[in-house]
Amino acid sequence: MSPFLEALTRVPDLLAAHLLLAASALALGLVVSLPLAIWSARRPTVAKIALGFASLIQTIPSLALLALFYPLLLSLSTLVGGGIPALGFLPSLLALTLYALLPILRNGVTGLVGIDPAVIEAADGVGMTAWQKLRLVEAPLVAPVLMAGIRTAAVWTIGAATLSTTVGQPSLGDMIFAGLQTQNWALVLAGCLTAAVLALAVDALLGVIEHGIAARRPLRVWVATAVLAVGVLAALAPLWPRGGQTVVVGAKGFSEQYILARVIGHRLEKAGYRVEYREGLGSVVAFSALAGGDIDIYVDYSGTVWTNGMKRTDVPPRAAIVKGVADWAERYHGVRLLGTLGFENSYAFAMRGDDAARRGIHSITDLAPIAPQLRLATDIEFLERPEWAAVKRAYGLRFREAHPYQPTFMFRALTSGTADVIPAFSSDGRIAADRLTVLTDPKGAIPGYDAILLVSPKRARDRAFVDAVTPLIGHIPVEAMREANYMVDRDSEKASPDAAARWLEKKVGL
Repeated sequence: MSPFLEALTRVPDLLAAHLLLAASALALGLVVSLPLAIWSARRPTVAKIALGFASLIQTIPSLALLALFYPLLLSLSTLVGGGIPALGFLPSLLALTLYALLPILRNGVTGLVGIDPAVIEAADGVGMTAWQKLRLVEAPLVAPVLMAGIRTAAVWTIGAATLSTTVGQPSLGDMIFAGLQTQNWALVLAGCLTAAVLALAVDALLGVIEHGIAARRPLRVWVATAVLAVGVLAALAPLWPRGGQTVVVGAKGFSEQYILARVIGHRLEKAGYRVEYREGLGSVVAFSALAGGDIDIYVDYSGTVWTNGMKRTDVPPRAAIVKGVADWAERYHGVRLLGTLGFENSYAFAMRGDDAARRGIHSITDLAPIAPQLRLATDIEFLERPEWAAVKRAYGLRFREAHPYQPTFMFRALTSGTADVIPAFSSDGRIAADRLTVLTDPKGAIPGYDAILLVSPKRARDRAFVDAVTPLIGHIPVEAMREANYMVDRDSEKASPDAAARWLEKKVGL
């Protein structure tokens, strides 16, 4: 099977989730916008406030708006005693609804205000009530203009829904983000094309409805509406209930996480569970999703939880960090740490081998004096992580410039000469393949990063679930993990995360 056809096999479930999210946001946007448009058309002051607010929302980047709903919903959930999900469908729905408001509201207000006053006077003259005037006169006249706004909102919503991946909501963005990270361009293309085709199809059908209203051809309107309804039902078919328990495996946004998620998923499928994946999650989002029950299991790293979650700045031995994380996770969040997988994936500053040799740099201590002459490329999170602050304090590091990248492009920046130093990952196969020199950390500023298997509170006492994944504990050596990672990350003859996971399982005897 070609890579593109293989990528298309992931489309149905993600398309269903994407369409459900976009349709829900558009419907909620209509519920809010239509009454507000009528009120605004009658009250100029209300129009200024409503349109100003809707316009302001458009100035906020969609990714930022999605992220902002996480702390807002988390705080609200805390105030009411829990029960409000801060991740997944709800924050995505609210953010996309806000984005849908402006075109619907603006076109609605413009259409109502633009009606010929003589028509309104004639309606008043024949004794129509306000409701009759709205239903029989204003609504038919404003409908074509309003439909144009709805079409714009639909296209915007379908496009922006791809970003919901970042807050744990499945969408076609899962394919795009995963493909960008692993440089699987077939996956990116499949995700982008599907989203584009969906947007164009919906826009075309809404256009038929718009023209049918304008030409007063109700049959055309009803046929297009029926096609939309049938399309929604067909796309939602993968979401209909199926037999077996469904579990959700989480993953952050880099190759190793995608591979390990599939290794976990394969074992759970063998145990009789239906498996879904939530990929591309940030570190804080992933742990919060686990603690809140939005995902059931994922692999994290002890140093990440130690510094980001527990806010610890000391650097004890690796075993002490793992034990501390296990105690903290269970005591405060009900999350169970089953154990370590058998390898560490720590941050490790790296340079091109020839460049490090030429400059005589072997450790971060050697790097510090010339760092102001060099360029640093990092992953998306690193510059905001406590580990970076700890390294700066310990060594006084100050680079000429620092830019964040997706992890794959971070390595590209180094090998191409765009950057001179990166915080690499110790289990990454590209370190050896690209002949990079890893700098030692003589002051021990960077904590240990053992790969740890974390289980949600609702699955922590599920014996069948735990028994299915327990064989992973202590069973994956770093050499095997590096090989599996490189299978996905290399430039040619790339393997999918699923294929790399099956290779890894065979390699380590799982």
